[in-house]
Amino acid sequence: MDAALKARALRAGEELEGAPAEEILGWAVEEFGTGLAVAASMAEAVLADMLSRIRSDVPVIFVDTGYHFAETIGTRDAVAQTYSLPIISASPQLTVAGQDAVHGPRLYESDPDLCCRMRKVVPLDRALAPYRAWAAGSRRAESAGRRDLPVIGWDQRRGKVKVLPLAAWTDEDVNRYVQEHNVIVNPLLSDGYDSVGCWPCTRRGTGRDGRWAGTSKTECGIH
Repeated sequence: MDAALKARALRAGEELEGAPAEEILGWAVEEFGTGLAVAASMAEAVLADMLSRIRSDVPVIFVDTGYHFAETIGTRDAVAQTYSLPIISASPQLTVAGQDAVHGPRLYESDPDLCCRMRKVVPLDRALAPYRAWAAGSRRAESAGRRDLPVIGWDQRRGKVKVLPLAAWTDEDVNRYVQEHNVIVNPLLSDGYDSVGCWPCTRRGTGRDGRWAGTSKTECGIH
């Protein structure tokens, strides 16, 4: 573990708490340059849009699980066409068919944690390996489990700085930015889905209620 890097991240998190999202992301870009990667779920392109206004060579990583809605893939493609940002699609080692052959069909039902680990967590871990820091669009308002997210913190498991520029944003803040900057939005968000993940485990619902509905699972393990 890089103790000095961790201390710097924690200090920056304290200093930038309450700062505008653009300033938080700007700090990360200035501090790490192309040693920073931005993970995007493609629910909307707020973070990609914000990044494009600061620097155009910081990569955006999208984990292509093989189970995404067509609308999500379409959003990724639209982001790639709109912004001059490098878009990296990280894929699992096994195809869906290969996973079915090894673990049986519908692993997302029989062992959703394993499915998420194989199709989301491990691919992102591999994609993030070369970088010292990563950013994501997670927000405190999304769920009770996220209410204490720091704007800048330390990802202990990965040994990297983790930057969440939108951590303090409300839904209204997101909508305002989308409208002001004409940001690309996944069409599913206007079709009853407040949170968008893989199609087998995502239902229409408020907040993250539609994710893994009917189970006790609330997170995929990425964060």
